[in-house]
Amino acid sequence: MGYQIISFLLDIAAGLLGGACLLRLYMQRQRIPFGNPVGRFVFALTDWLVLPLRRILPAVWRWDTASLVGAFLVELAQFGLLWLLAGRPGSGATVPLLALFGLLRLVISALTALVIVYAVLSWVRADSPIVDVIERLCAPLLRPWRKIIPLVGGIDLSPLAFLVMLQVAAIVLTYVQAAALR
Repeated sequence: MGYQIISFLLDIAAGLLGGACLLRLYMQRQRIPFGNPVGRFVFALTDWLVLPLRRILPAVWRWDTASLVGAFLVELAQFGLLWLLAGRPGSGATVPLLALFGLLRLVISALTALVIVYAVLSWVRADSPIVDVIERLCAPLLRPWRKIIPLVGGIDLSPLAFLVMLQVAAIVLTYVQAAALR
């Protein structure tokens, strides 16, 4: 029971911090200014990790590698701590592989949350600077789906199609992880 509680708490902390690193990466890629409440939150949460990494890791094709490596290191720390707490005998060679799969799961979860928030905000049309940021983050993700799926009765089903694709990706990732760890 204690291991499950610690695992849960570590998952929450790693999800929040790793997700903030990934959001920072994506916001910089989309050239979204960080002067909004979302940007300020992301910077406040990740600066201590990303800024030292940025000194040694340059950006590659407008991708902030320091933010990506920061998210991976968060996942690596999470799985490393869980491995130590579980008292696994032998080497921890699978910990980096678990961290990589954890990072991929975090990407899928973050995109899922982003699109769900976008869909809910599109229904209520809230007047907030956060709405603009969410729309700018989701537009490139939904654009290909909008070309394929027409509006149905004035309703945009592209977020639903994207969410279904993300769930399929999560299922595939689970099977790939199981195969890789055998």
